[in-house]
Amino acid sequence: MSIRWRLTAWYTCILAVTLVLFGASIYGLVRYNIYSEVKRKIVEQANQIRNVNGILDLDSFNLSLELPQLTKLKDNNIYWQIYSYYGTGITSISPDLQERNLTLPIPKQSTLVDGGKFSVFNKGGYSFILFEVPIQTASQPIGVLSLAVNTMSEDRLLDQMKTVLIFGFFITVVCASTLGLFLARKSMMPIGKVIEAANQIQTGNDLSVRIDYDGPNDEIGQLIGTVNQMLERTDRFYKELEEAYATQRRFVSDASHELRTPLTTIRGNVDLLKKAWDQEAEGRLKMDELTLRSMSMEAISDIADEAKRMSRLVNDMLSLARADTGQTITKEPLLISPIVQDVIRRSQFLKRSAAWIQGDLSAINGIYVEGNRDYLQQMLFIFIENAFKYTPYGKVVIDAVRVGGQIGIRIADTGIGMDQKDIPHIFERFYRADPSRGVTQGTGLGLSIAKWIIDEHRGSVEVISRKGEGTAFVIWLPAFPTPLQ
Repeated sequence: MSIRWRLTAWYTCILAVTLVLFGASIYGLVRYNIYSEVKRKIVEQANQIRNVNGILDLDSFNLSLELPQLTKLKDNNIYWQIYSYYGTGITSISPDLQERNLTLPIPKQSTLVDGGKFSVFNKGGYSFILFEVPIQTASQPIGVLSLAVNTMSEDRLLDQMKTVLIFGFFITVVCASTLGLFLARKSMMPIGKVIEAANQIQTGNDLSVRIDYDGPNDEIGQLIGTVNQMLERTDRFYKELEEAYATQRRFVSDASHELRTPLTTIRGNVDLLKKAWDQEAEGRLKMDELTLRSMSMEAISDIADEAKRMSRLVNDMLSLARADTGQTITKEPLLISPIVQDVIRRSQFLKRSAAWIQGDLSAINGIYVEGNRDYLQQMLFIFIENAFKYTPYGKVVIDAVRVGGQIGIRIADTGIGMDQKDIPHIFERFYRADPSRGVTQGTGLGLSIAKWIIDEHRGSVEVISRKGEGTAFVIWLPAFPTPLQ
């Protein structure tokens, strides 16, 4: 059974019980009040009859009522009957009872109660409330005064009331059940949308599905809001996961390509040397000793260069793999100026064709950074080597600035530059800005490693480049005037 049917059933049961209790209470209260009023009138008339002197002649046993009492009884629609246990039986009876040929029941003397007692009397299609009061001397009852009221009109009223309550009960339950089912369906409709969205995601892997809801911010609204937020986070996570897989596949493909090129060169040179030096090899190259020696040295030189290239590539890939696994860098307070000066001194020995110029570095004098000396030097060498590679002529300048709590180390060149559309991608692994830049040797991982080192030092990098005019990298790092701060 669905939730809406269960809710409707619960609502209906609770309403039915409430209506039964309410109807029974109303019916009982009305019945009690109606019959209480009838009994009150009977008791009042009985007390007046008993308290009037001279009405009952106990010596002669002539039990009768005087005219004023008869008039009051008739005005109140009360029937009477007086019965003598020692005389002639019924000594007085209401004319209405005589007309209907009815007599009231005669109780036994032993059953009489001094204050009177009520009972219900039905005869000849009539219903009466009967009140029997003993007429007694000092020693024993000698007669009984019976007063009765015809309650047919009250009974009909109560029957009609009962019918109205019963029909009203069923009509109310049916209407409430129908309305309750409608409201339950309307209330549960957003839940149906949640189920529909979940089914769409399950069958179609469409995480972009969102649940439309324009109702109040009640429990249902909060549930739908939570589900939408969950879907949004799941969608974002799924997209990030897809991007990570795509990046991983691209990385493996690029790494395979980068490794295949030096391996092909090494293998080709090894085959060449084998043909040149193996005396029994098929297709042996015939050449004089001088030519053979010269060719062999060239092949060995090529093999050595490609081996170094593979070594650099493997080391770079290892650094990035460590970064991907969440490895952190051990840091300590360091004076930045000696680190930069050491890098500048050692950079003049790098292979280059551009002028290497030291600019104004006064901004970093006496400034501390929290970092790792080896990684900071590696990061600076990456940017400097990158500038030398893409500056066939001109100059490469290093200087520093300080802005607030940040120091910026700027490495600028007058090389070939880059298009603006390439700048957001230069820190991606194996990315080359354009085919012309790909002519320059390199693994394509240096800037990715440099960006990881900068991020680990809670810094940032700014890139300014214009094609044909040069590129400037500004490395921003948090600065401290003393090692304790």
